Amino acid sequence: MPEVAGRFDFIIVGAGTAGCLLADRLSENPANSVCVIEAGPRDSHPFIHLPAGYIKTLFNPAYTWRFETEPSAGSAGRRIATTQGHTLGGSSSINGLVYNRGQAADYDAWAQMGNRGWSYEDVLPFFKRTERRIGAGDERLRGRAGALPVTDLDWRHPLCAAFVAGAESEGIPFNADYNGAGQAGVGYYQRVIHKGLRYSSARAFLKSALKRPNLVLFTDAQVSAIQFAGKRATGVSLLRPDGSRQRLAAAREVIVAAGAINSPKLLQVSGIGPAALLQQLGVEPVAVLDGVGENLRDHWAIRVVARVKGVRTINRMVTGLPLVGQAVRWALGRPNVLSVSPSLAHVFWKSDPASSVPDLQMTFTPASYREGVAGLLDSFDGMTCGVWQQRPESTGFVRARSRDPREHPAIQPNYLSAEIDRRTIVDGIRLAGRLLETEPLRPYFVRRESPGPEIAGDDEILDFARRKGSTVFHLMGSCRMGPADDRRSVVDDRLRVHGVDGLRVIDASIMPTMPSANTMAATYMIAEKGADAILRSLQ
Repeated sequence: MPEVAGRFDFIIVGAGTAGCLLADRLSENPANSVCVIEAGPRDSHPFIHLPAGYIKTLFNPAYTWRFETEPSAGSAGRRIATTQGHTLGGSSSINGLVYNRGQAADYDAWAQMGNRGWSYEDVLPFFKRTERRIGAGDERLRGRAGALPVTDLDWRHPLCAAFVAGAESEGIPFNADYNGAGQAGVGYYQRVIHKGLRYSSARAFLKSALKRPNLVLFTDAQVSAIQFAGKRATGVSLLRPDGSRQRLAAAREVIVAAGAINSPKLLQVSGIGPAALLQQLGVEPVAVLDGVGENLRDHWAIRVVARVKGVRTINRMVTGLPLVGQAVRWALGRPNVLSVSPSLAHVFWKSDPASSVPDLQMTFTPASYREGVAGLLDSFDGMTCGVWQQRPESTGFVRARSRDPREHPAIQPNYLSAEIDRRTIVDGIRLAGRLLETEPLRPYFVRRESPGPEIAGDDEILDFARRKGSTVFHLMGSCRMGPADDRRSVVDDRLRVHGVDGLRVIDASIMPTMPSANTMAATYMIAEKGADAILRSLQ
């Protein structure tokens, strides 16, 4: 076994969305020595920081984990690329930049499941602590002094205005702040973009923290296992690209913040997981926890696309001279297409009028992408309305295939396996189609490209959803938070792993159920709350 190469109070595994914030918070006290370990490289590529660059980085193997799901009936037997960030900032460096907290009821439900201190009232201060809201918002609900800028869309397109007006004509009210008192309605997305740049977790939290002498960063270093002395986590083993190995020791805690795929895998190969899987892997059990890797959920989205006329869409704004013009506007700090999030307008609404809260999330953009070709725009002017069910009931798993840290685990979200998920997505596709054909959009609408008018019945629409749907990259839930007497739970309400000492999981994997939102904002809140729990334990 290699000699110990470093000793720290805290070791954070993963410098992603949660890990960068944790590194910042834990290193604020100079008495704490902190090490954060990232398997990927530094976030030096310029496309990471240019919002429109996500089209390039999302599929760049140098900055992403190239995961794929197992085939399933819900994906029509296809393997689905479930890319995750593999650089400083993690997925916050490659994602769609939307800031969306979800509904208050999401967190109240977590508390009702036995997780003390996780109601909306409890978690609201941690949402506020992170954000620097630049724009309108209720001061009681929005943060103004955090390190993460949350801004409004400053680039407008005629199709967006027409889409919003059309949704209002269908009885969906305008909502200027879906992160405020209520989520329901139509409006424009808030984003983590400021002065033309993406604000990843690395930019917002880690960059300044690295100036502290008590914080050490390792990049290009994959943690291959957590080390234990009996039931206590004592450090980690590292694997370098050249195959060399190192050991780091943790005097206080090891904090796993590697994401919904890598966090359960790391626990499993380290001896924490279902007994049968540990036996299959040939790993000596440290703690038998049936829930490790289970409860995996994701959002399954379908894009409804229409061809348009009489207006130039993003399809023709990012090539040739128009692209040069947009680049000049970006350099001058003027509103431009290069510094917007891929989703511009939103709809949060109900698949069934009898529902009390929204169960559908929609994204609108004045652009369309070539089917089956990642990141490539159509040659015609198009518009797209994406739709997914907010709170899927379909659950799956993440399971290590071997003890080799370089081998990707088996990933099976079981998309559309729950009946309610199938019903909701069919209703959502119908609503998205109607919203692209409202009266305000009529001057621009030519025809619907996908799904075509021949796909009309429920069974046909469901088949289309299976064949053409894909992930929104919102994987979560695989190290579920819950009481110790719940055999499906992995961590307690202070995010400590059941059955061992000195080990926590703090990332999207601890979510008991899917929030009604993109997962980034909730992951920041989880990291804030987890850091608070750690610091309180030191008092």
